[in-house]
Amino acid sequence: MSGSPSSLWPWPVKSFTTRRTCRAVTQHHQRFVQPVHVDATVVERVVQRAELLEAAYAEPHLWQLFPWTGRGELHFSRCTAVPWSWDVPYIQPAAEGTYWLSGLLRTETVGPAATAQEAIATVVGRLPARCGPVFTGTPEELNAHEATTRKSSSD
Repeated sequence: MSGSPSSLWPWPVKSFTTRRTCRAVTQHHQRFVQPVHVDATVVERVVQRAELLEAAYAEPHLWQLFPWTGRGELHFSRCTAVPWSWDVPYIQPAAEGTYWLSGLLRTETVGPAATAQEAIATVVGRLPARCGPVFTGTPEELNAHEATTRKSSSD
């Protein structure tokens, strides 16, 4: 963008206290009007994330879990409070529109998935047996609740 500050903005240059202030304000405003370059990889990741979220929402089994995202990953928790539970596999975007599934911890590997639907199906197939309606609370409260429930059902 070229031109003097007075030709770029509707207010006169003399309204600024100094030329330095004028230059700083002009440079700051120019950042907003510069063309934005969006990398194709960023666009691909946004589309990939949208496809994944749509596939997850279409799966009724996952409606019983609390979804959360971080680092571009899609996680599902059996409880609603932080720290969330880590007992359900999670999905990470991978190269060329594919997905990578990891196990209960970041160190466990489940494997690749070619599509969002395949990734979601893999998560559903690996849901814990005790996976029911989401628990309102922390993982510790969930564990205490489950221990009490197991104890009362075995009596």
